[in-house]
Amino acid sequence: MSTAHHSRKSPLRDCELRQRDAQVSTCDGREQIVLVGLDGAEQRLCPAHAAALWLTDPTLRFSAKTRPEGIAAVMGQAFGRGGGRR
Repeated sequence: MSTAHHSRKSPLRDCELRQRDAQVSTCDGREQIVLVGLDGAEQRLCPAHAAALWLTDPTLRFSAKTRPEGIAAVMGQAFGRGGGRR
């Protein structure tokens, strides 16, 4: 019996908008963000697509499935990576 640790996490799937919007060069390709609409429908997106949708649809919210690093990546895409420094 092996003592090696195997990851229980499933591999990241492709961003749901990657196939629909193949011309977008900012797509990170892998989903990290889960946005939820008012109807409870989940969208699994890359940070670039999540930022675009989140900024244009005020009803979307981040799912608890989204890690803090993922939310930070969306904020960086949405507002720039300046970090608030002056």
